Amino acid sequence: MNVRKFSPAAAVVAIVGVVLVGCAGGTEPSPSTNSGAGASSQAIAEAEHNDADVMFLQGMIPHHRQAVEMAELAASRSQNPQVLDLAARIGAAQEPEIQTMTAWLQVWGAEVPGADSTDGMDMSGMMTTEQMQQLGQASGAAFGRMFLEMMTGHHRGAVEMAEVELREGENPEAKQLAQTIIDTQQAEITEMEALLQKA
Repeated sequence: MNVRKFSPAAAVVAIVGVVLVGCAGGTEPSPSTNSGAGASSQAIAEAEHNDADVMFLQGMIPHHRQAVEMAELAASRSQNPQVLDLAARIGAAQEPEIQTMTAWLQVWGAEVPGADSTDGMDMSGMMTTEQMQQLGQASGAAFGRMFLEMMTGHHRGAVEMAEVELREGENPEAKQLAQTIIDTQQAEITEMEALLQKA
């Protein structure tokens, strides 16, 4: 399956195309509408990837979904501007990554974890149902501290998963995403640890 590496710009075109196809009920897009998009999708589908790449994406999607869910709780449960800013940045970064990973799995013909999937609950850093319920019931300063503690552990788990992808993965774009996750979330861990010291 060795072909040329696809460019980020081409990936965006292909991702948009795949997502739109999914929203339209799985119908195939017309080849005449955008031959460039079709070529980009083909490049992604044939790009080098292995089982580690697929497992990384299939695990990181539910992992990211939970982080976004946690971040969304902050808007109505915290008055701390630093917590609110951090939560907003986490959601803004991870939601697009979920869409990207979903599109890659689709063009690779691999299974995409369902929206209600709990397959990732045993992954490093994932919160239990009980922990998520406790977070949802908290508010104010108590929520802020719980959010920071939980998200720190959650981020550490994501970093561990991304490090495995760097060691064992093959797809250059998936490995680049893994490095981005490491860099971004490690910086946020440092930020959250500092906020916890002030709490």
